[in-house]
Amino acid sequence: MVLFGPSGAGKSTVLRCLAGLERPDHGRVLFHGEPWCDTRARVFLPPQARRVGLLFQDYALFPHLTTERNVQYGLGALPESERRERSRALFSLLGLGGLEHRLPRELSGGQQQRVALARALAIRPRLLLLDEPLSALDAPSREHLRGELRRLLRELGIPTVVVTHDRLEALALGDDLVAMEAGRVCQVGPVADVFNHPAELSVARMTGIETVLPGRVLRREGGLATVQAGPHTLTALEPTPGGDSVFVCLRAEDVTLGPPEASPTSARNRLPCTVVSISPEGALVRVALDAGFPLVARVTRVSCEELGLAEGRPVTATFKAPAVRLVPHA
Repeated sequence: MVLFGPSGAGKSTVLRCLAGLERPDHGRVLFHGEPWCDTRARVFLPPQARRVGLLFQDYALFPHLTTERNVQYGLGALPESERRERSRALFSLLGLGGLEHRLPRELSGGQQQRVALARALAIRPRLLLLDEPLSALDAPSREHLRGELRRLLRELGIPTVVVTHDRLEALALGDDLVAMEAGRVCQVGPVADVFNHPAELSVARMTGIETVLPGRVLRREGGLATVQAGPHTLTALEPTPGGDSVFVCLRAEDVTLGPPEASPTSARNRLPCTVVSISPEGALVRVALDAGFPLVARVTRVSCEELGLAEGRPVTATFKAPAVRLVPHA
């Protein structure tokens, strides 16, 4: 489960309440029906009694202890032989063999992250809590470790709650997602469903949909909806039951650009546009357009050069009906 949203949404506060590091003013925390916190009944299980593994955002490794001692830190009640056996098994699982006697400062960022995860797993937690687990790493390391962390979490089979504000991290790590904003739960569901079908405008914005504009459903027919958006009528999949006032949401990667005289395609939506600005984004290029309303496309550098895109140039933007998400206007 991913807790997803912008900074200040309350994600880490929820995580700390689950861990027992914060005591809520009101409410309950239940784990398999077992009350960990119930403010009305005055029940509060301390952190050490919850058997929760917590991976902090900065990993919080003890700088004066070796990696082996860091991993064994929460196992003081066990015999030395069992402590060693557990840490050896985790070092093997996480690919840390040969690093047992190094200090944290002698490790790479990715190695530190795995040591911190091993320490969280050493107590054999009933619940694993990860607070921005990849944010302390550089971009290439984050990209490499996303898939690795997902694989490990699936292999371990431990219920896990991950806090992140990173869209790619949420997509890579999560099965289910809780979208939060300003201390409020906005939407809950499978990750792909929340990203592809945002229930409200705040979710559309936090999941990174670049074009969001007000619209009005003119008619519904054959599973499709005709929507007025600015000076244009667009075709979209018919929205869920609700009023005719909607937000039209469109991802930049779903917009295809072509020359003004481009031949018709199977895409139902075809708009004449003017290029407003071009911004490189690594291997891709973000193209801001004036279509009678602000529209954003994202294309490859090769496509940008082949089309001769430049500020003020006319282009044709096309996108298919399923690419247009209609969010009810509450």
